Amino acid sequence: MKANCYGELALGSRLRALSDRLFDAVDEVYHQQGAGIQSRWFLLLRVLLDEGPMPVSELAAALGQSHAAVSQLSRKLQAEGLLERRSDPEDARRSVLALSAEGERRLQALQPLWASIREAVGECIARSGHPLLDAVSALEAELDRTPLADAINREQARRRAAEVRIVPFEAAYRGDFYRLNAEWLTRYFCIEEIDHRVLSQPETEILQPGGSILFALLGHEVIGTCALLPDGEGRFELTKMAVTASAQGLGIGRKLLVAAIEEFKRLGGTELFLESHSSLGPALALYQSLGFERMPTRRPGSHYQRSDVYMIWPSAQASRAA
Repeated sequence: MKANCYGELALGSRLRALSDRLFDAVDEVYHQQGAGIQSRWFLLLRVLLDEGPMPVSELAAALGQSHAAVSQLSRKLQAEGLLERRSDPEDARRSVLALSAEGERRLQALQPLWASIREAVGECIARSGHPLLDAVSALEAELDRTPLADAINREQARRRAAEVRIVPFEAAYRGDFYRLNAEWLTRYFCIEEIDHRVLSQPETEILQPGGSILFALLGHEVIGTCALLPDGEGRFELTKMAVTASAQGLGIGRKLLVAAIEEFKRLGGTELFLESHSSLGPALALYQSLGFERMPTRRPGSHYQRSDVYMIWPSAQASRAA
């Protein structure tokens, strides 16, 4: 089975194999011509031929290679008599790499051969019917703008988020309800007495009065939760929302919040509010993105010491006004 059947998954291997074929072909010609160099040395030598002596760090940057790799190759080329190390004329404390007289002679003699290589490779690309060099340049530019590892991680996060399920309370998740909220509260604030009471007795404090608790599951792992706590006739507090640290950035909070709003509608609620803290910028932005509006003052009679933000979902405001 050929590697090309794996598409993008095998792109690196295919490019490397293609690179090896090109290097091997040119090395064969170099050997036939008695050039005395290897094709893999070309770029370093050509940069020094065109740009003149330069420090290893600048040469590495120009080649897009690591300092260690360039240092290792430069030592080999010094041993071959093609390079030499000189004092930097602008700063005697550092050295630069430069072509030796022998290196200069050999590279100048290769100019006609390089022209033949350029022409032959160009004809091969033209016969393929694809602008390969343009595509390679475009891919390199795109990878500079968006590192591939970051793009892969974002795609993996998107796929993981798509696998998340929102489910109602089950007794098996009671410990997770406390764990997730305790993890969040101790990271930013502290567990107040009301938190401990509600988290320890979710059935009697939330469910029996007519509220609801939701959980976010990734596979069989409970990674997030939130609750609708009854607060009088038709009023519900969106509370106890927490997502485990390892699942941050997967959009779990948004999934929970959307599900909680739908649950609020199903319960026939007339007012939906929440309390938070002004230091929790990302959370406040999430609430606002789904329509919660920030009130100018704290909620009257708030039972949280940490709360300084009071928000109401707009449909609830409209219902209350009516």
